[in-house]
Amino acid sequence: MEEEYKRVINITIIGVISWGLIFIIIRRIFANYSFDFSTRIVSTLHATTAVALATLSIQDWSCPVCPIASTSSLRQMETLAFSLSYMIYDLICSHFDQVISIDNAVHHSVCILGFVAGLFYQKCGSEMVAALWITEISSPFLHLREILKEIGYRDTDLNLAADVCFATIFSLARMVGGPYLVYVTISADNPILIKAMALGLQLVSAFWFYKILKMMRYKFIKRSMSNQKST
Repeated sequence: MEEEYKRVINITIIGVISWGLIFIIIRRIFANYSFDFSTRIVSTLHATTAVALATLSIQDWSCPVCPIASTSSLRQMETLAFSLSYMIYDLICSHFDQVISIDNAVHHSVCILGFVAGLFYQKCGSEMVAALWITEISSPFLHLREILKEIGYRDTDLNLAADVCFATIFSLARMVGGPYLVYVTISADNPILIKAMALGLQLVSAFWFYKILKMMRYKFIKRSMSNQKST
């Protein structure tokens, strides 16, 4: 058990340093773009890798969240440590931006607490990796929306396509897969902190789902009015 903790700590420390170096390199390459542009590229790299690692850590494809309430496997703990390192980096990095988002700081702090709790208990690895997959699967499209705007594709068909992809994937993952995962996590013999984190994550997802619906409604109304003016 001590060896597993050491490995998790090493992955987390090396990960924080690595994410920082990656950001510095990307910031130098895209020096003409905003601070946010570089952070979104790093976030996309993390989300893509995290989804891949979470997928590879699935033990039973007939039941992706199984075994339920079981001891976390080493691969699951490594995956969680990988994302924990990113969350710590991103929380630190956000303080160097000109605009500090309180919502973002709270979100990252809650995620860090969840990762630490899961790694400390060394339980419910299947559920936590599934939660990581659900929360990160839509992230690349979230960041793509803003990246496209900054490189000159605001209010284009390509940007709208990215919006639709993000909204669809987010809705399916968070509002279909999410409630099922929350039910499995709460009904199983998991630590109360993990159950609370699962419920909290779903409530946050529901809030963002509502905001995304309003955003897409505005986007389509705006596009419809623009088409009517052009005709």
